[in-house]
Parts: sequence; C-alpha cells; structure tokens
Amino acid sequence: MIIKENKKESHEVKLIPLGGLNEVGKNITVLEYKNDIIVIDCGLSFPDDEMFGIDIVIPDFTYLIKNREKVKGIILTHGHEDHIGAIPYLLKEIDVPIYGTRLTLGLVENKIKEHGLTAKLNIIKAGQTIKIGEFKIETIRTTHSIADAICLAIDTPAGVIFHTGDFKVDYTPLDGEPIDFQRLAKIGSRGVLLMLADSTNSERKGYTPSERTVGITLENIFRGCNSRILTATFASNVHRLQRIIDTAIMFDRKVAISGRSMINVVKLATEIGYLKIPANVLVDIHKIKNIKDSELVIITTGSQGEPMSALSRMATNDHKAVQIKNGDVVILSSSPIPGNEKTVSNIVNLLFAKGAEVIYSDIADIHVTGHACAEELKLIHTLIKPKYFMPVHGEYRHLRQHAKIAETLGMRTENIFILGNGDVLSLKRNQVVKTKETVHCSNVMVDGLGVGDVGNIVLRDRKLLSEAGLIIVVAAIDKATGFVCSGPDIISRGFVYVRESEDLIESARKVAEERLFKCQKENMKDWSGMKSAVRSDLQNFIYQRTKRNPVILPIFMEV
Repeated sequence: MIIKENKKESHEVKLIPLGGLNEVGKNITVLEYKNDIIVIDCGLSFPDDEMFGIDIVIPDFTYLIKNREKVKGIILTHGHEDHIGAIPYLLKEIDVPIYGTRLTLGLVENKIKEHGLTAKLNIIKAGQTIKIGEFKIETIRTTHSIADAICLAIDTPAGVIFHTGDFKVDYTPLDGEPIDFQRLAKIGSRGVLLMLADSTNSERKGYTPSERTVGITLENIFRGCNSRILTATFASNVHRLQRIIDTAIMFDRKVAISGRSMINVVKLATEIGYLKIPANVLVDIHKIKNIKDSELVIITTGSQGEPMSALSRMATNDHKAVQIKNGDVVILSSSPIPGNEKTVSNIVNLLFAKGAEVIYSDIADIHVTGHACAEELKLIHTLIKPKYFMPVHGEYRHLRQHAKIAETLGMRTENIFILGNGDVLSLKRNQVVKTKETVHCSNVMVDGLGVGDVGNIVLRDRKLLSEAGLIIVVAAIDKATGFVCSGPDIISRGFVYVRESEDLIESARKVAEERLFKCQKENMKDWSGMKSAVRSDLQNFIYQRTKRNPVILPIFMEV
C-alpha cells in the first residue's frame, strides 16, 4: 500500500503561476516535477498610476531562487516585454539556459547585453521538440503581433499541458505562415490534460481581423498624400514594420527610423532576415532635410504617448532631427494599452495643435490586435479538447469571461481553474486539483537601480507627498538640557507658494515654537516624543487653516 502511494505521488506535477493572472503583463509560469523546474516566459509589467516613480514591475523570484538547483531552463513563447522583460533580473540571481525562437532570443540578447550579462541562449524552431529535465516540449507555430511566436505542448509525467502563448487566428499572415492547425488537432486527439490559454480579448465577440487589413488602410492613406508621413507603432511588431516599408516603396518614398528600440529591432530583424528592405530605401534620420516631404516616411516609437519617446519629443520640439510641422500626416498604428488612454489622448491633442493630421484607431483601421477574440478561443478549445482548463493572461474579468466560453463548449465548471498569482495546481494522471498551498509572489518594483527596495510604505509616502506636499520643521536643541538654541524654521515644498503665504508659514512656525517651549518647560528630553508633539500640533493647525494634510517632518539637530 505504501509503495503504491509513493508511486502515485511520483507522478505529481506542480503548476505555479508567479505572474500574469488578474493582470495584463508580468507573465511567468513554473512547472515543477521532482527535482526539475522549467519556467515559461519571464515578463515585466508597467507601473499603474499609484506607483509613483516606479520604472517597471517584475515577478517575485523568491521561489525560484530558493529552488535554484532545480531550475533547468526558461522557454519563451515570443519576444514581447511582458514575456521577456524580466529575464535580466532573473539571470542576476540564477544562471539558467534560455530557449526561444530566433527573433525572440535576438531581442533577449540585446536586453541582457544592456545589463552587462551573458546567458546560454538556445535557438529553437517551430515544430521542434526539445527535452528540458523530465519535460518534453513540442513547439508549434502560431500567429501573434510579433514574428516567431510559438505555443507549447508539454509532455509531463502527469499528462500533456498545452500553453497557447499569446495568439490570434490569422489565416492570411504577412509571412505566409499561419497556425499549424493540423498539428494542433493531432495534439488534441492524442489527449490534453490541461490547457492554459490567452484571455486578453475574451470579452470581444467575433474574430480578430487579419494584419493585411492594416495594409489596405495604409495604402489608402499613402495614395495621393503629398505630405510627410510619420508612423508610430510598437517596435516589436515586425510584420507591421514590413507592411509600412512595403507601402513606402510602393509610393516611391524613402524610410527613416527614429527611436532607440525601433532602430535596434530593425537592425536585428534585418540581419536575421525577418525584415526585407531593399538597398537605398533607408535614410539616416539626421539627413532627411534633403528629402522632399512627399518622398519621406518616418517610422518611430511613441504610439503609446510615452513622454520620453521619439514621437513625443518630436511634438514638443525636443527631437534633434525631427519636429512636427503643419501638414504632417501622423499615423498611430496601435491601440492604447489599458491605462495609457490619457497619455495617448494628450499626444494626439498636441500633434493636432502643431497642425498635423493625426490618424488613429478611433477613426481608421490602422491597427489590429494580436490576441484572439471569442470565436477564435472557441476554435482553439475545439481543436485541443482539454480535460481541464486554466485561463491565463488577463485581468479577472478576462479570465472569468474565458471560463464562460469554455462552459458554453461543454466543459464542466469544476474542471476550470481561475487562479491568482502564487496559487498551486497539482497535476496527476487524469486529475488536476487546486491545492491549499500558495507561493509568495508580491510585485517587485524597480526604481532606477533599486530592485525591490521600494514597498508599500515608500509608495504611501510618495502618494502623500504628491497630494499635499511637505513641511520640514528644523530646530537646533541642546541634547543635555532640551533647550532650543535656534529655530524652529519652516521649509515647505509642494504645499504652498511661500512668497504668497508668508503669514501662514509664520503662524505655523509659532505653533511649532510654542510646542517646543512647552516640551522644554516639561523637561522633555525624548526627541521622538518631541517630534510627535510638534507634528501633531502642526497637523491640527495646518488642517484647520487649509483643509490639507501635508507630510510634516521635524528635524532636530543636536548642539
């Protein structure tokens, strides 16, 4: 009986999402069997409005660092930031081989070089099967808004796990390589225990349009246009870049590239053959003054209105080579990422104010999503026919809607798992259950060179500072007697304009002075108590006079 139980336990595979659930971004999933761990993707996300000063957010690698000897490899589905952006931060903790397609690893290599790192990069091709530890992984070609995207069929001791990666169903992709439906059907007929599937567009009805529809719109814009054309898009969308370049060639225009990430991707994609650009088409961005407006296209970053992007700098006359001028046609060939709507709106308004004609997703079909809509999700479910299903890559509402889609196709509710980051699934032969075990995986915030050194307390202080500003009370005090030798003085930042509020500042100074003298009379020598007393009196006074709650920071110098 004991032997049988041990044998059964030996087939248990753990699946642990460390990111990507109840959020869009920061995608990373761990598969663990005995002494082997593989990691699927390792992405970042961008800070929300409450994360003041934070640059990026990465997954919590504590579990992987704790089990570093088990980690056998990272396999990547594609080269978007939310799937590869955190790799340098993991490599600083664990030396682990990375597997991915050619373009994906090219982007990873550029990224890790920027961090001064090296890694074991293993190029794989769609259709190839590799073995990492006890896991046998078959890679299958798929279509997405970046070239070289793959989905994964992972053969484990508990059964087959199928991971769609990010995908859409494009029957006429620009590279002529649609999803390998035949292979997906064979995998489904063989039997899939658990499927993890992209849920980003689960709320959208119907189908995602083909990338070719963007080409038709671009041609209509270019046709008969005698102005300079600037096109902003995601640097990683190589197919879109190819379509823009092809359209420029069709209308006898030269192409200039702006933006560091755009330049890097164009160089990489050209070198490995994913972008085909004839000779004499590309021109240096700093030499475009010699080219007529009617003969020029500028491809740039900044489609999300990022303040420091090339397009934003052009619009504010901060770009060294390009300034927006009256008559320019600016195409924003993307849709705003959730949370970026305001910044995109700001850049659109600024461009219009400069006299440009701005064409964006609200008024023309110049962007198609890279994620499957409801009918495409139904197709993938029908082909794979999983026994159990776990929606991934989306906020809770996306995951929940994807679960409902699975239910309409006949999947039992108890076979669908809507998890949170850190939850653990246990996979055994023909059975998947959610365990009571959880793995700690909070957001790790990157601020400059600091990784994880900014937490909720620091963010709370930054929020308070942003809302009502700062008041500093400075005084020099005799440590032995508690006598106030100098001050107190009031310094204010972000609270009021001092020159116009001298009476308020002087009154606040007197409040602090009175409290300090009172402490002196009471022979109080506890500086912590004195600071609390001064802070409390000032908070009450300031709120009564202004109905504001600035951060009050007493600083006492010992003399």
